[in-house]
Amino acid sequence: MQTIKAFLHSSPRAICSVQPEQTVWEALQVLAENNIGALLVMEGTQMVGIFSERDYARRVELKDRLTRETRVGDVMTSEFITISPDQKMHECMQIMTDNRIRHLPVMKDGQLIGMVSIGDVLLVMISEQKQLIEQLQSYISG
Repeated sequence: MQTIKAFLHSSPRAICSVQPEQTVWEALQVLAENNIGALLVMEGTQMVGIFSERDYARRVELKDRLTRETRVGDVMTSEFITISPDQKMHECMQIMTDNRIRHLPVMKDGQLIGMVSIGDVLLVMISEQKQLIEQLQSYISG
């Protein structure tokens, strides 16, 4: 099973983030522009939270808050779980499933190095399953 580090190395991408003082409207624009479901909330190089579509739905829309006035820091998820780059993708899936989350920041020595989504995990797991099936078919065929 592939490690988080190997996945991040094979699929390099920019880390999308906002600052806590930015508005929810600005965060939604970043989400839409990058076709993603969550942003890291950063103060300098320090991660202070995650802002996701779920946060928007539950803490802004359902509370009748104004997206152009509400600050990300007021509605972000500030208690977040992280994963190590040395962990395996199946461990990542288990953490996501157990905690009902769809995004995991990847931290090494207290520094943010990336983020993995549930879609990333599924992509890797499906690819590995497909490879295993092909190997088994080849073995059976002789």
